[in-house]
Amino acid sequence: MFLRSTNRKKDGKDHRYFSIVENRRVPGGKTVQRTVLYLGEINDQQQAAWRKTLEVFDEQEQRYTALSLFPDDREIRADAVDSVQVKLSGLELRRPRIFGHCWLACELWQQLGLDEFWQARLPEARAAVSWEKVLRLLVVNRLLEPGSEFRVHRQWFVDSAMDELLQTDFTVAEKDRLYRCLDRVLAHKQELFEWLKQKWADLFAADFEVLLYDLTSTYFEGEMEQNPKAKRGYSRDRRSDCLQLVIALVVTPDGFPLAYEVMNGNTSDRATLPAFLKKIENTYGQARRVWVMDRGIPSEAQLKDMRAPERQTFYLVGTPKGKINQHEKKWLDLPWQKVREAVEVRLYEHEGELYVLAKSQGRQAKEIAIRRKRLARLLRKLRVMRKSLPKRDQLLLRIGAAKKEAGRAFGFVKIRLPQKDEAVTRQTFSFQVDKAKLKAAEQRDGHYLLRSNLTSEDPAILWTRYVQLTQIESVFRSLKSELGIRPIYHQLEHRAEAHILIVFLAYCLQVTLKNRLLIHAPGLTPAAVFEKLATIQMVEVWIPMLDGRWLVLPRHTQPEKDVQAVLDQLGIPLPSQPPPRIKASEIAPLTASAQPLVVVKTSR
Repeated sequence: MFLRSTNRKKDGKDHRYFSIVENRRVPGGKTVQRTVLYLGEINDQQQAAWRKTLEVFDEQEQRYTALSLFPDDREIRADAVDSVQVKLSGLELRRPRIFGHCWLACELWQQLGLDEFWQARLPEARAAVSWEKVLRLLVVNRLLEPGSEFRVHRQWFVDSAMDELLQTDFTVAEKDRLYRCLDRVLAHKQELFEWLKQKWADLFAADFEVLLYDLTSTYFEGEMEQNPKAKRGYSRDRRSDCLQLVIALVVTPDGFPLAYEVMNGNTSDRATLPAFLKKIENTYGQARRVWVMDRGIPSEAQLKDMRAPERQTFYLVGTPKGKINQHEKKWLDLPWQKVREAVEVRLYEHEGELYVLAKSQGRQAKEIAIRRKRLARLLRKLRVMRKSLPKRDQLLLRIGAAKKEAGRAFGFVKIRLPQKDEAVTRQTFSFQVDKAKLKAAEQRDGHYLLRSNLTSEDPAILWTRYVQLTQIESVFRSLKSELGIRPIYHQLEHRAEAHILIVFLAYCLQVTLKNRLLIHAPGLTPAAVFEKLATIQMVEVWIPMLDGRWLVLPRHTQPEKDVQAVLDQLGIPLPSQPPPRIKASEIAPLTASAQPLVVVKTSR
């Protein structure tokens, strides 16, 4: 890298502009030059208003002073007031750190008005830094590089440009301050739900008529003796060895979360629905809402209560596949109706409900392929056992392991095992596929039996709404994989729930960007955009002055063409460069934990 100056005549005056340029070698043995940073003009041939470009805080006299800057190879004009000379040959680049995706996350935070929301609810008191900024730091970290509060304090804040974006120093990332922030946010959870609902309605005209409801679990590391909600229960993370919490979530078909609730880890799915229905009605009032749920959530008594005339809450739920056989006489002779490509339905009413038997050819092919793959793997293992003929006890252990791996596919194989006093031979140990049972199961594959009290609704709409349950499943995947909600290490109950709230806020930023991309750049995902913007870094340009001080210019690098195209498509321009600073000491700080830099204002 090197410093390039460019002279330009403008209005009869000589102007000199400076840039930091790097050489790049390209095929053919050629070298091209790329501008990394544009530093602007440092020139002695400007009007007075342009000469006073820096308002510097004088550390010794404790006052602001307007300065004009001149390179050391130019003489200072006689009419220049409070001027200094800088030695451009001593220019240094320091503290490269990530900037682009941190800046975009802060932009999303402000678009949702979360800065305004939290500033009004988290009192400043005598805190050295705003609690809203501390919370924003935690949420941005959770969105981009999920880690513990201690990792934010020890490493991530120093490696990021959050000090510039938050306009503060390392005080915001003090370890105890990060943890104390968790103690202040839970009280405003319900107000946050209402605030976000209104924001999404304003930004995206979000519709809250159809609500998707489902549950998931997240587990802890440790004994969690101080958290009464940490219990053992059905683990969707396949960590039955760990204590866990159950999280109930309501989202719209577009993925906008409306509310969530944290419950004991041993809470039954069916025990969560009545309280959540009441919670939504008390918060947002009674309205014509359609609740879409999976088959394991509502009980028959709850569905009966929902379709009571005085309440009339609409629902659409799946039913166990066993009911397809129970109602076979009702639908067997009914004609199929095509509602969309490769999807057919049969409709019938039963006890005030509309039942929709849907058949998806694509889903049927997928379920058959999954079962046959597991069945083929099971048969290969059985053939190996029959060839090697291990001892009976060892054979039973191997069959038990194969059964666990095969799952339900194991039920389609008939196995003859040797009796306790029999030797393992090809006659005493044999197996065969139950072809009749397999054929009957394949005929039922791809079939869904839906039930609803929307008896006059178009079956195509009902099917479309039901398959939107995949949206809430994608929300859970995002919470667990991209945003790192699991495992939870906090020992205290309120801090564990505050951790979930931080993850919830991070998802709110993610889904906001996702829906902006659907409008402006449908081919991109939030993860892809954050990855591209992460290439924009911030560096500090240190220019020594002849009087021993340093001029510090924080500058973000120029985006590549593809990154600039993404920003143009989203209609979000990069922010202006941060203001320059004057550092009195000759020793430059290399970490954010060192002494804070002097704030300098710019004016023209």
